[in-house]
Amino acid sequence: MILAMPAPLPPPVFDAAAAYPQVAGARGALAAGDWPALRALVDAQDAHGRTVLVGEVGDTPDAEPLLRKALAEQPDDPVAAAMLGAHLIHAGWRIRTASRAQDVSRAQFARFFDHLRRAEQILIEATARHPQDAAAWTQRVTSARGLQLGQAEARRRYDRLAAAHPHHLPAQGSLLQQLCPKWSGSWEKAYDFARECTDAAPAGAPNAVLVVEVHLEQAFDHGTLSAARAFLRGQQVRAAIHDAAQRSIWHPEFRHGWDWVQVRSTFALAFCLMQEWTPAAQQFAALGHLGDESMFGYFGDAVAQFQRFRDKAYAKGGRP
Repeated sequence: MILAMPAPLPPPVFDAAAAYPQVAGARGALAAGDWPALRALVDAQDAHGRTVLVGEVGDTPDAEPLLRKALAEQPDDPVAAAMLGAHLIHAGWRIRTASRAQDVSRAQFARFFDHLRRAEQILIEATARHPQDAAAWTQRVTSARGLQLGQAEARRRYDRLAAAHPHHLPAQGSLLQQLCPKWSGSWEKAYDFARECTDAAPAGAPNAVLVVEVHLEQAFDHGTLSAARAFLRGQQVRAAIHDAAQRSIWHPEFRHGWDWVQVRSTFALAFCLMQEWTPAAQQFAALGHLGDESMFGYFGDAVAQFQRFRDKAYAKGGRP
């Protein structure tokens, strides 16, 4: 008897609203032009959730009119300011693109910097009025990188945020990018920061994913997929990633809070490249139909690459 082949798995859902209903709620309020509802939804979240929603709303191309109106009516509103700042930063980055600096035109850079400078004006005032607002400071960490203000200034902004929110993963992830060589940092600085955040975080917290991210960044810097695999399969690298997993996704206190999809997706990619197929399959199974681009886009289309690695993990590691 010929056994039927299992049906192919559907593509992963990368939309954050599928994992976090608050994102869907924020988008609905934004589409309806209902600022009070949007504001109330953001207020109901913790600092991490507020930062995520600020970023999601800020990344909506047609959000600017409502955000400008809200800020004009309430100039002291930190949420309106952070969202408008985020919107300008996202718009600027779409102009710049994710290309290396040498592949970005002078005209693109001019428009990019203009957007970020306008965002800075709004965010400086917001953080002056609300010095403990994590969402606004997170955007300022990102704008410091785009404006090329240097390592010291980016770290100063992060430290101001961390004084009130010491384990704020969105800001940590942004600063980690700044500390990598591609943004004039060094691997030593990037690794030191990732370990600093991991060691300070509570048991089971997601922050240990930073250790995985910096290892993946260095792996991809080798230029080829085979070289990246070889780097990640090194004994010390493997031990560091396993330690990060023990502190986070493998820890009994790990919870599916904000950014859990990105965290599991990042570990899944690392395990695949390390050719540790069973741990990779376990992460994909925990994700279910969800996924996050994480760093899958380094190899081309992120959805296609996610599917390719997921299929291989299930074929070689078993589907839990």
